[in-house]
Amino acid sequence: MAAKIRKGDKVVVLTGRDKGRTGEVIQILRERDRALVRGVHIVKRHQRQSPTQDGGIISKEASVHLSNLALADPRDGKPTRVGFKIMADGRKVRVAKRSGVEIDG
Repeated sequence: MAAKIRKGDKVVVLTGRDKGRTGEVIQILRERDRALVRGVHIVKRHQRQSPTQDGGIISKEASVHLSNLALADPRDGKPTRVGFKIMADGRKVRVAKRSGVEIDG
């Protein structure tokens, strides 16, 4: 099945601590159905010092389950579901259900 949310997409968080926040998908973890979203679900991690990095407490993004994310509608930025449409030239494109706008050009 084609991916409804892909790397580089603008998404809205639907539930949890960061509900309502938007961000860009940095990475998709397909085998675990999770995604890393820039600026969302920030956690603190203790990092040991190494020859290349300083030690200390660092903040980084933790993964969010795909069911808790919705694509942001390109027209108004509100959460939307994703559908698929076959174009006349045979391409399969994603379409925002809310506004009917094509997501990939």
